[in-house]
Order: sequence, then C-alpha cells, then structure tokens
Amino acid sequence: MLSPEIAAYYERGGEHERLAAGAGRLEFLRTWDVLARVLPPAPARIVDVGGATGVYAGPLAEAGYTVRVVDPVPAHVAAAGALPGVSAVQGDARDLPEPGASADAVLLFGPLYHLPERADRITAWREAARVVRPGGVVAGAVISRFASLLDGFVRGYHAEPEFPPIVRRALRDGVHRNADGQSRWFTSAYFHRPEEPAAEATGAGLAGARTVAVEGPAWLTGPRLTEFLADERLTGIMLDLLRAVEDEPSLLGASSHLLTIAHRPAP
Repeated sequence: MLSPEIAAYYERGGEHERLAAGAGRLEFLRTWDVLARVLPPAPARIVDVGGATGVYAGPLAEAGYTVRVVDPVPAHVAAAGALPGVSAVQGDARDLPEPGASADAVLLFGPLYHLPERADRITAWREAARVVRPGGVVAGAVISRFASLLDGFVRGYHAEPEFPPIVRRALRDGVHRNADGQSRWFTSAYFHRPEEPAAEATGAGLAGARTVAVEGPAWLTGPRLTEFLADERLTGIMLDLLRAVEDEPSLLGASSHLLTIAHRPAP
C-alpha cells in the first residue's frame, strides 16, 4: 500500500509528536477549528482515513464521536486502536474496508499527498464518498504546492545543495522526491496547487467542495509563532484572524496545508 520509503518514514514514529509544537501545533488547532464547524454533532460516526496514531481520532472520541481509524502503517493502527473510544484497522484509502453509507463523516487527512497520480487521488475521494452517508461530510487535507519552497526559507534548507532541485521539481509538477530516495526532509509526496483538491473532490462525485487555508501565512513567523502559541490570549487572536481569511484566494498558496470540505449529494 505504501512504498518502502514512505513506510520507513512513518515507522520512525514522527507522527506521535509532529502536531504538538510550533507550526504543527498551529496545524492541529486550525484543523480542529474547521472540524468544529463542519462536522455533524456527536455521537456521529467518523471514519478517519490515514489517521496515523489518532491525533484527531482521540480528541474526537473524547468529544463523544464514534471513530474508526483506517491507516496503512501497522504501528499507527496499534497506537490509534489503543485510544479510548477509537477502533482502528489497517487499510488503503483507495479500497476502504468499510460498508457504503456507514459513516456520517470521512476524513482524508493523510492519504491524498501520498498518491502522486491524480486517478488514485480521485479514487480515494470516491471511496470516501461511498462510505459516507448521503448528505455527509468529507474533508481532505493536502500539502500546498509551495510548502517546501517556503519551509526552505524558514528552516534554512536552501543553503544545502540537494534541496533547491527538490523544490524546483515540486514547483514544476507537484512531485516532492528526495534525490537519493531517503527521507531527509520529508518523504515522497504530491503537493497540490490550491485549486486542485476541490476539482478532485468534484470529479469524484462530491458536491459543494470548498478549500480553506489551514495555517495561512502564520506558520512562516518562526520563533514568534511559538510566542503566540504560549499565550492563550494571543493564540485566540491568531485563530480568529486566520479564520477570517481562511478562504481568501490570494492567501491559499501561502499556507503549508489546505483543507477541502465537500459532501455526498443527497438523493
């Protein structure tokens, strides 16, 4: 289901802590902010595809949802399945081990950026549309086409000669791939242009697809972001302002991640 390179990257265990601090923490808070506005109320049933170690599944279960994680990495399945109120199974986003119309919402927060072929991504969207009930919500996360370009400036990666060619290819065709096949920065992935995920969701038969920025440009502030996140008042101001511009077209490409929300048409 996953290439050996991608599987090895996730088997290192980075997903356990990735969303705990800095830009990762902002990603979590903003994603949760969007979910709170688009998900049906608990105790709805949610299928979390590519849910990793349950970083969203755990809080959703605590909030009263019934959550099923589907992930291709055995260690992720074990970790998520150990969380209270969460069940987990190994599976592929393109062939979900779930009955049709069995969920009130489906989350695609992992698979879309590890499917480099558009046909495979549409298949994943289509599987989510099959599993969700008519009128139910499907939300998919992607990485922005410009994420590695901007991250290279924030973290100083462009000073390393191997990095700019990787960025140039991602800018050209969306494919992020390390030259030596090793996951030195991030593993192999597909980076979406802002207009792509909504078009893919629509192509899979979903309706009302809209895309919002997750971190917006705030993730580029480096140490200042840590200061904001350490202050509850400043965090609240930041989240309020990012919510106000989350669907501003001119800012979508400045976000590291994008969320696309759609629904299965009712009969």
